[in-house]
Amino acid sequence: MLAQYWPEFLSLAIVHFLAVILPGPDFAITVRQSMRYGHVIGCLTALGIGLGISVHVLYTLIGIGLFIQKHEWLMFGFKIAGAAYLCYLGWTLLKSQGSAQPAMWEEDIMPKDSISKFKALSTGFMTNALNPKATVFFLAIFTSLVSAQTPLKIQIFYGVWMCMVNAVWFILVSLLFSQSRIRQAFLKKESLIERSIGVVLLGMACKLVFTSI
Repeated sequence: MLAQYWPEFLSLAIVHFLAVILPGPDFAITVRQSMRYGHVIGCLTALGIGLGISVHVLYTLIGIGLFIQKHEWLMFGFKIAGAAYLCYLGWTLLKSQGSAQPAMWEEDIMPKDSISKFKALSTGFMTNALNPKATVFFLAIFTSLVSAQTPLKIQIFYGVWMCMVNAVWFILVSLLFSQSRIRQAFLKKESLIERSIGVVLLGMACKLVFTSI
C-alpha cells in the first residue's frame, strides 16, 4: 500500500528536509543550549523541537491550520505569541553574565547552573510550537504535495516522519556544538556569544511581527 504513495512521500520529505536545515530559531536555541549545557540538554532541546512539529502537523490534519490562516486576527495573535516567546528567550540571553565555570570543560559534565531536563525539552517544544511560519509551511506542503485522496493514516505517517527528521537533525546539531573543543571556545566568549544569539532571536521576533507570512 505504501508503494503507491512513495513519489508523494519522497517529494514531501525532500522539501521538508531542505526547510529543516535552514537556520532559524530552532537552530539558534539548539546551538546555545548545546554549547552552554552540553549534549544531554542539547539533545533534549532537539527532542522538544521534534515534538513541537507535531502541533503543526495536528493543526494541518484536523483543519485548524487552514482556519487560523483564513482569520487574520488569529494569525496575528499567533504571531504575537511566537514573537513574545522569542523576545523572552532573546532578552534572557542578553542579560547573560556567563556561567563562571572553570577554564576547561569535560564533554559529559554539565555546568553547575544547568537547567532541568524538562526545561530543556519544553524550551525546544515552545520554540517550535509557537512559530506561526511552521504552521503555514506545513499547511502549504500538505495542501500542495499531498493528495486529498491520500488516507489519513498515510498522512499521519508523513507527520511522524517529519517530527523524527526534525528531532534527529537537531540532535546532530547538538552533538556537533557540544563537543569539548567547541564548548571550551564558547566558554572564553560565553557572554558575547549568548548576547549575540539573544540579538538574533530578538531580530527574528521583530521580523516575525513586521513581515507577512
